[in-house]
Amino acid sequence: MRNLSAIRLRCFPLPDKTIIADVNIFLLLPLLCGLGLGWLVNYLADVLPDTVTLTRPKCPNPACAQTPSWAAYLQLRNCAGCGRRRSPRTFITLGLLPAASLFLWLSPPAKLGYVLGTVVFAYLLTVAIIDLEHRLVLRPLSIAGLLLGASAGVLQHGWKSTLIGGLVGLGVMSLFYLFGMLFTRLRARRLGQDPAEAEEAFGSGDISLGTILGLLLGWPLIWFGLLLGLLASGAISLIVILVLVIVRRYKEQAFMVFIPLGPGFILIAVLILYLPNLIGALVPK
Repeated sequence: MRNLSAIRLRCFPLPDKTIIADVNIFLLLPLLCGLGLGWLVNYLADVLPDTVTLTRPKCPNPACAQTPSWAAYLQLRNCAGCGRRRSPRTFITLGLLPAASLFLWLSPPAKLGYVLGTVVFAYLLTVAIIDLEHRLVLRPLSIAGLLLGASAGVLQHGWKSTLIGGLVGLGVMSLFYLFGMLFTRLRARRLGQDPAEAEEAFGSGDISLGTILGLLLGWPLIWFGLLLGLLASGAISLIVILVLVIVRRYKEQAFMVFIPLGPGFILIAVLILYLPNLIGALVPK
């Protein structure tokens, strides 16, 4: 048996402990960076929609609105005032960003690199979460996105492609905004509502988002980003409507629900930036 063990060790030598430790440290760094970004994204999504400033988070329950200690907030404790649990989004974000950080560490996007690529991903995720939960594209995030998108765009495809992409994104989303206003007014009149108080299909924040995505994707990829983003948003809206129709008590309200379109555009932009092989067949070479 000893001879057999010796033969196995010679044929299949165990890896050196130093190499194992180096590999663990090598993978631990992006995981920790992703976890830190996950906390940051959750914090921004918790405080910016209500205050548009970097303040201490509060309990989302309007009847409570208690301000937890930083220790309780970071430890994901339930609200001490009303016992409300943290939202599922908190845990999904804390799982998604470390995984994305590790993926980008092992296969960083061309020309962006790991650091800028991870920052762009975290930014887009923050915008998508706030838009999903509050139907808002906040002005401070839009300003930061324009600077980030311009920087990342110039590094990827030069200033000319970046500028044209931003202008196309601005123009196309402005047209969507105008058509959305027309649709909102017609819908409000048909329902006997005041058009000024009706919910808009497109908001001014969507114009900023289109410009940011245009800067990131550049010309001509912004055409595919907007087209596929519109299709993705339509598919998401259709799924939500079908679910509401299936649940009979919401059947009459199913077609009166506005679904935020920003996350659909962001999803396609992420696929183009980080997983281009998945949609490479749709983009001419």
